[in-house]
Amino acid sequence: MAASIPKKFSLDKYGPLIALAVLVIISTILYPRFIELQNLLNILRQVSYTGIIALGMTFVIISGGIDLSVGSMTAFAGAFAILALNSATQGLMMFSPRWLGLVLSILAAVGASFAIALAAGFVNGFLVTKGRIAPFIVTLGTMAIFRSLTLYVGKAGEFRSANSSYGDMGMSVVLGIPLPVWIFFILAAILSFVLDRTKFGRYVCAVGSNEKVARYSAINVDRVRLISYVIVGLMVGITAVLISARLNSLSSTNAGKDYEMDAIAAVVIGGTAMTGGKGSIWGTVIGAIILGIINNMLNMLGVSPYLQGLVKGLVIIGAVSIQRGWLNNGRAEK
Repeated sequence: MAASIPKKFSLDKYGPLIALAVLVIISTILYPRFIELQNLLNILRQVSYTGIIALGMTFVIISGGIDLSVGSMTAFAGAFAILALNSATQGLMMFSPRWLGLVLSILAAVGASFAIALAAGFVNGFLVTKGRIAPFIVTLGTMAIFRSLTLYVGKAGEFRSANSSYGDMGMSVVLGIPLPVWIFFILAAILSFVLDRTKFGRYVCAVGSNEKVARYSAINVDRVRLISYVIVGLMVGITAVLISARLNSLSSTNAGKDYEMDAIAAVVIGGTAMTGGKGSIWGTVIGAIILGIINNMLNMLGVSPYLQGLVKGLVIIGAVSIQRGWLNNGRAEK
């Protein structure tokens, strides 16, 4: 027993953190300017958008599901955020004082993004729980639906904001740290508390671990899974606001592209089991940062962008393989 505790301590629970430390050391050796504060802040800013979505994805995967629609959902919610912003800005142009009209316009954008994303998350969760359709099939279908609707509304073009204050918000820095980074870590702290310290968090793990046992334990499995999809919808709504505000525009074709891959990769690299029942919010944060560092180093070393997807795929496969090895070792010890 004494020999098994250090092994579990160093590999299972702290494996992603160890991998992050090793990656930082290697990156610093290969490119000494990697460790500069501005570069680190740029990495954190880049990963915060998909990282926020990955926080919600953690709940979905732990509960035994998956969501492939988050990228298209981001574009869909972001498009309506800008449409609501422009409509409100035009209607409040004569509002006095002017700054209040600008603030109300931004609130309209935030409200529209949240409403669309929450509704989309609810639809996914409803089809999975009440429709009894496999999560992969549901979200594969809604991925196509949300993207198609975004392309139709935007006529395959770009949504442009008419409010410069929206862009200023997206590029704002608080105490030297970009706003999206603050939001990413604040949400991580909140959702970590929900997952680790609340009854709902325990129910999510129970449902993902063994659905039948969870039902026998009087857990409302459908409600837990539905809420998990709504949570990821909320995270998408937040990301849609941040990414559309950063650019002060949004492309109907490229916005949110591959976000589902990055979000799922961050969750898996962070130690969450794809089979469900086990995971960590802070592990997901570390997984997102690891992906960000890999992208940053590939760019710095001049690796072709066409090969970066190859590297991401290998990292995901490696993470799942290592994870499976830990699980098999754990069963062997038992």
